[in-house]
Amino acid sequence: MSSPLTLVIHPPIEADRLTAVRAAAPQLRIINAGDEKEACAAMPEADAFFGKLTPELLAASTKLRWVQSPTASLEHYLFDELVRHPCVLTNMRGLFSDNIADHVLGVVLLFARNFHRYLQQQLAGRWEPMGGEANRVGFSTGPGVVTAIDRAHLHLGDCTLGVIGLGSIGGEVARRARAFSMRVVAVDPMRKEKPDELAELWTPEELPRLLAVSDFVVIAAPHTPRTVKMFRRPQFRQMKRTAYLINIGRGVIVDLADLTAALQAGEIAGAGLDVFETEPLPAEHPLWRMANVILTPHVAGFSPRIAERHLAVLLDNLGRFRRGEPLRNVADKARWF
Repeated sequence: MSSPLTLVIHPPIEADRLTAVRAAAPQLRIINAGDEKEACAAMPEADAFFGKLTPELLAASTKLRWVQSPTASLEHYLFDELVRHPCVLTNMRGLFSDNIADHVLGVVLLFARNFHRYLQQQLAGRWEPMGGEANRVGFSTGPGVVTAIDRAHLHLGDCTLGVIGLGSIGGEVARRARAFSMRVVAVDPMRKEKPDELAELWTPEELPRLLAVSDFVVIAAPHTPRTVKMFRRPQFRQMKRTAYLINIGRGVIVDLADLTAALQAGEIAGAGLDVFETEPLPAEHPLWRMANVILTPHVAGFSPRIAERHLAVLLDNLGRFRRGEPLRNVADKARWF
């Protein structure tokens, strides 16, 4: 009789989650290792691993076939030995997609309707419609007349939203933007077929084309060796001066010094940032004091649903592994996603 498959977990998970894991995979031998020494001792028998894998743990394994990362991003998880190892790596992508897409469209609406500026005026007790001198000297509102106030507010149906990275998050952003009648274009290194909600799908080499036509540029790409500092001063200068940059991907994709300089020079209209090269963003950074910048402290994915989704992915993959079925969220280790 063959020995049962063994799953090693480290760091250990809470009792209620462990109970759910045992119930979902009663045929598996499960070792919820309390420390790395216990985990290392168990690794020679491990067929599967869940948690934070280290080079030492991987070196102790002899028959490891599957590793489930507890994170969606992999830039801090991967190391050279793991990339070369024949085991399959799966991650937690997809858990945050709808929440992050909601966050993006919230930022789009804030900029389009000037809510960020009106909130500042509310706190100051100041009644002042956006639009420069037009609201103070009076203006005609007859048929066909476009006022300065009209121009200060964007009509989303006239706007193009460009998505960089059409994975699960980028796809949800695109669907929401279409619900607001926006034209949506995207660049992605993997997708070959254009989804119905997109007007255009281009390769990353055509990024300048996307930047030139987009009123909102949304970075939904992962941190990979190819995306580090993808956005520097030349990219901002390829954008419309009236366009907004929104980054909910990874902070290292945008060079903050170059972004700050571009904003100060008026090369783009504004930025909405949830991720930063340096986190927390230093209190003295000039971005904090820019009226055309919306900053949030890496919270775009926050939701009361994440914990249950996280457990569901683990349980689903445990069942698939036990039955010998294809695993969910298989990552390309060499590409980091």
